[in-house]
Amino acid sequence: MKKRKDKIKFIVDYFEEHQPNVQSELQYTSAYQLLVATMLAAQCTDKRVNMVTPALFEAYPTPAALSQASVEEILDFVKSVSYPNSKSAHLSAMAKMLVSEFGGEVPDTMTGLTRLPGVGNKTANVVLAFAFGQAAMPVDTHVFRVAHRLGLVKDAPTPDAVEKQLVAQFPREVLSKAHHWLLLHGRYICTARKPHCNECPLVAICDSAPTEKRIHASSSCSQ
Repeated sequence: MKKRKDKIKFIVDYFEEHQPNVQSELQYTSAYQLLVATMLAAQCTDKRVNMVTPALFEAYPTPAALSQASVEEILDFVKSVSYPNSKSAHLSAMAKMLVSEFGGEVPDTMTGLTRLPGVGNKTANVVLAFAFGQAAMPVDTHVFRVAHRLGLVKDAPTPDAVEKQLVAQFPREVLSKAHHWLLLHGRYICTARKPHCNECPLVAICDSAPTEKRIHASSSCSQ
């Protein structure tokens, strides 16, 4: 099974059967909370972020409340995440812009979101997909790695290039779920240093799997 369109169908069929209701592992209850959590999750684990956000959201339940906090006060809550100094500064500046330019509401467009300090395409896509229900494909390190290993993309050296190709291939109605499918697959199965090919349900379509494993999996699928 070599064609990318066949691989996409294989992936969608498998995960629609086995993980039809996949969700983010970040904990949030609003667009504001998702935006903050996703900003904190850059190069940090969701588990760590979920440990610090409850107290942060209790202290600053709205963008307006967060905008009144100093960078140092925010830092006290997020100092255990990666790059806490820069993230604290970005959260402060982001909240101030939400209040001054967006009436305290998280914007629901890529243009609006990426105007916010510390918010790039990946973070914006997460918010668009899971706070506003829009079709989007955020590309983090896991999605980037899995897309290349499976052979879903070609000549795609950047996250933006990977995003463009995946958006063009996955059905729009499952695009946001496909992000989680690939992300969680990369987080738990197709790990960076040592992928667990023996446990992988996608090994039959994977360009990077050992040949004997692909042949065996393909034979099993055809039986």
